[in-house]
Amino acid sequence: MKTIKQIADEIGVSKQAVHQKRKSKELSTTLQPFTSTVDGVVYISVDGESVIKSAFYKNVPSTTTINVDGNQNELYKILKSELEAKNKLIDEQQQIIGILTATLENTTASLTAAQALHAGTIQDKLTDGRAESAKQDAPTIERATKKWWPFGKK
Repeated sequence: MKTIKQIADEIGVSKQAVHQKRKSKELSTTLQPFTSTVDGVVYISVDGESVIKSAFYKNVPSTTTINVDGNQNELYKILKSELEAKNKLIDEQQQIIGILTATLENTTASLTAAQALHAGTIQDKLTDGRAESAKQDAPTIERATKKWWPFGKK
């Protein structure tokens, strides 16, 4: 048995959404045999959980009933449709992941090319700057070798 919070977390919806679905016209009578309340906490059996999940997935009509005795054929149909819905969602997510991966690879390649171009530009500036700096530093070096202290030996 699971709480409404646990079922909501599994489906990926809010606890209030499960409460509203549980109290809706089509599910309220269907879920009565599958729910129990202990210390103010509502617990739902496995069969009731399947009914709630099928109502959210909308692949199985929400008016589907399951006998308390456990009509396994009906439960099998519900579980099979839930599995098909999940497989479809997984396929869609894998396609999205593939698209995002390709986009990321393109962005990385563009950034690498831009970085290489920028590094080349900086290298050119440094190389040009060194040549100009060497020309400007040459007279300074010559001046430094001349005696600049006017006092002392000649």
